[in-house]
Amino acid sequence: MKNALYFGDNLEVLRANVPEQSVDLIYLDPPFNSNASYNVLFKEKSGEESAAQIHAFEDTWGWGLESEAAYNELVTQGPKKLADLMQALLSFLGRNDMMAYLVMMAIRLVELHRVLKSTGSIYLHCDPTASHYLKLVMDAAFGPANYRNEITWKRRPGMSSAVHKSRRFGTITDTILFYARSEEAEFIPQYNKDDADYLRYIEENFKMVDENGRRFQATSLTNPAYRPNLIYTYKGYRPPPERLDDHKGKDGGLGP
Repeated sequence: MKNALYFGDNLEVLRANVPEQSVDLIYLDPPFNSNASYNVLFKEKSGEESAAQIHAFEDTWGWGLESEAAYNELVTQGPKKLADLMQALLSFLGRNDMMAYLVMMAIRLVELHRVLKSTGSIYLHCDPTASHYLKLVMDAAFGPANYRNEITWKRRPGMSSAVHKSRRFGTITDTILFYARSEEAEFIPQYNKDDADYLRYIEENFKMVDENGRRFQATSLTNPAYRPNLIYTYKGYRPPPERLDDHKGKDGGLGP
């Protein structure tokens, strides 16, 4: 399966070609139910856009026979929590475009859960149109305990909200929902080591280095601020005499 590229309906490809628990990482940037059509644009050698285009997909969903079939499959054969959720969403939303979109996503997320390794993770890229519903679907498919982060993706510079006849702020972000497959999922923190200012800050403020080469800082844990609740003896601890003298009378007298 290395370096294999499949062309077709991803639901059919997943079911026919991808074994159970064989995938380390999933990132999907599916249609957003944006009610728009998308084309693949070609450019001439000169760099100018070509008149030739390939119609990629319609990001417009409508309830029909395919949606009904997928919904019935989810309710009768899908995981119980997801089946319960889809029935609740249908009761709330009705048989409309949004429900058709969520059914399309849900039945594929079942397969993505199947093929993901126990040590794997999934990142679902979406936008505010349906992100709140998709998070519920992800909770049902992967389990609320496996939710890790909701990542905000800034996709363009800020836009003025003072547009003529505008009734809302400009939308400049997308959402990435990050879920693990299980508690065994691996996560490797990423650090930016190329920023000179950051490296200089670390070297100047974290001068001590442990046996593994990790920098740290030795600092006092004493809070210099006046804390009325910490000027009396507690479990054997009593503040230094100078602090007691400084704060006598500030709270009406020392505690016991």
